[in-house]
Amino acid sequence: MRQITCTRLMAATLLLATGLTVTACGNKQAPMPQSGPPEVGIITLQPQTVALTTELPGRTSPHLIAEVRPQVGGIIKKRLFTEGSDVQAGQVLYQIDPASFEAALASARANQARAEATLGSARLKAERYQDLVKIKAVSQQDNDEANAALKQAEADVAATKAAVETARINLAYTRITAPISGRIGRSSVTDGALVTASQATALATIQQLSPMYVDVTQSSAELLKLKQNLASGLLNKGGVNQAKVKLVLEDGSPYPLPGNLKFSEVTVDQSTGSVTLRAIFPNPKQILLPGMFVRAIIEEGTVNQAILVPQRGVTRNPKGEAVAMVVGAEEKVEPRVIKVLRTVGDNWLASEGLKAGDRVILEGIQRARPGTPVKAVPFGAKPAEGKPAQPAEKK
Repeated sequence: MRQITCTRLMAATLLLATGLTVTACGNKQAPMPQSGPPEVGIITLQPQTVALTTELPGRTSPHLIAEVRPQVGGIIKKRLFTEGSDVQAGQVLYQIDPASFEAALASARANQARAEATLGSARLKAERYQDLVKIKAVSQQDNDEANAALKQAEADVAATKAAVETARINLAYTRITAPISGRIGRSSVTDGALVTASQATALATIQQLSPMYVDVTQSSAELLKLKQNLASGLLNKGGVNQAKVKLVLEDGSPYPLPGNLKFSEVTVDQSTGSVTLRAIFPNPKQILLPGMFVRAIIEEGTVNQAILVPQRGVTRNPKGEAVAMVVGAEEKVEPRVIKVLRTVGDNWLASEGLKAGDRVILEGIQRARPGTPVKAVPFGAKPAEGKPAQPAEKK
């Protein structure tokens, strides 16, 4: 029994050894991959024309605004407009009781008539005395008094004419009219209210909504930098006051019509260090209302031959300087200290340190040691795949 078991064990061992030998002879060993320089994803810089913009918060304000106040006192007989409607310049808004002003005008006209009658008598007397004094029929004193009375009568007529004109103007002021065209707000008085001349409380407010002003604030440092860039030629623009402006409304939607930057304040706010800029926008559909919060996108200018570097390709050294890794001569990595001005989208605008044609490393920076050779491939390209394994040869 033991001999049979040992025989079987030896046969199994021999069979297993024979199978391993056949398998080893039938398969060839795969070659080991050869090591080479690490691959890095690069982008080749090309000059571009870039429009620079600045987004600033702002508030809308009406192009024209007028507070309606009475210029004479009296009782409001009737309000002649609908609150919240559009009114035209010269349109009657309120009617003050004109009775007392009509009487004052009639009295002024009567005084004018009396003064004119006195003037006629004084003129005739002066003319007679002028002839009589020549023949010594009246004294020179009487002639002088007659001339003085004539001049006084003429002055009285002029004064009464002025009084008539004043009374006529006051009567006209009983019809309170709109000084400008625009949309009128709510009325602060009703029929029967007593109003006084030049009172502190406005009867109503009229605002012209088209066009519309947008007032934004910008720091004085940024404004100085903008002017320096324009003066140095880095930016191409005819002037800051000619900049185009776009609006983003409170809900995030863009305003469909562009505007123009009109002017900037000449005084810097000492508390905030900012300057107010004013832009004007057409508002035909009255989408913009006074007091709305908006964001203004101001076109500062354009940069020709601009060098844009993706932000992922720029790091900072211990000194805080911006550094870009570039594939230079002999396909070796070169660190470049660059000067960046600002962000443009997801890119940096570089003014120094890089030029057109430079190959900036965007991917594989951790493998790009300064001075080491690398294999540059376009950023975003798929890595080269190895050849498929050959099928095993059979023996």
